[in-house]
Amino acid sequence: MDTITGLFTGFSLAYGTLEAFAGTMIFVLIIAFIMEYIDSSLGMGYGTVLSPVLIIMGFSPLLVVPSVLLSQAAGGFTASVFHHRLRNVLFQRRSRDSMTVYIVTATGIIATLFAAAIAISIPGQYLNTYIGLLIFVMGIILLSRATFRFRLRKMLAVGAISAFNKGMSGGGFGPVVTGGQMIGGQNHKNAIGVTTAAEAPICIAGFLVYLTLNGISDWLLVLFLTVGAVLAAPLGALTTSRLNSQRFRKVLGAIIIVLGAWTLWKTWM
Repeated sequence: MDTITGLFTGFSLAYGTLEAFAGTMIFVLIIAFIMEYIDSSLGMGYGTVLSPVLIIMGFSPLLVVPSVLLSQAAGGFTASVFHHRLRNVLFQRRSRDSMTVYIVTATGIIATLFAAAIAISIPGQYLNTYIGLLIFVMGIILLSRATFRFRLRKMLAVGAISAFNKGMSGGGFGPVVTGGQMIGGQNHKNAIGVTTAAEAPICIAGFLVYLTLNGISDWLLVLFLTVGAVLAAPLGALTTSRLNSQRFRKVLGAIIIVLGAWTLWKTWM
């Protein structure tokens, strides 16, 4: 017990006081819960929104990204189980949903490993700039009405681009994969379930790169993010089964544009 108390006290010193530490971590848990609820119900938003929020709070990007990746993997696995049970998505051996997951995951893991290695080696200001620009563009994509015909082979490019974004910034995966499927004619419930399932192993791959090459300086941030994400995942899957996501997608797109602009302003001003 003394060891655990000392651990929390040691981390709290980095936040100034024990009260500041407790307040920060409670807020982290709540915001993780909210963003995982949105992510598991809409297929996007967790890393795209949470990463800049944590950076704006003062956390280092090289701590934020792996923390977001691992916590989202835990939330994603949990949500995938409930999406399948609620029949939002059909994960059978050769179903289109399963094949899409395989394609996005395979290309995504490679792209994530590559992106994570790059992110570790570049200055923090440039990484913050990339995150801000990425989020801003993702918001515009969400609000756009571009269309194309759905093809599984197109998911190769979608998986690679979105996973590269994920490895670089902790976000930007869901808007590309979910949006790409939806504008190609995929039902929004299937698109959300596929994105959630594919994102989890990709997040783990990216996290392992950060852990191996850079380490984790604050495991309590990872813990509180993960708890919040796992608790919200079942509720998000339930919401997907009951609601139309189009209206929420527009609202989320507007929020993401604001956060992207805010991140860029904070980085350079």
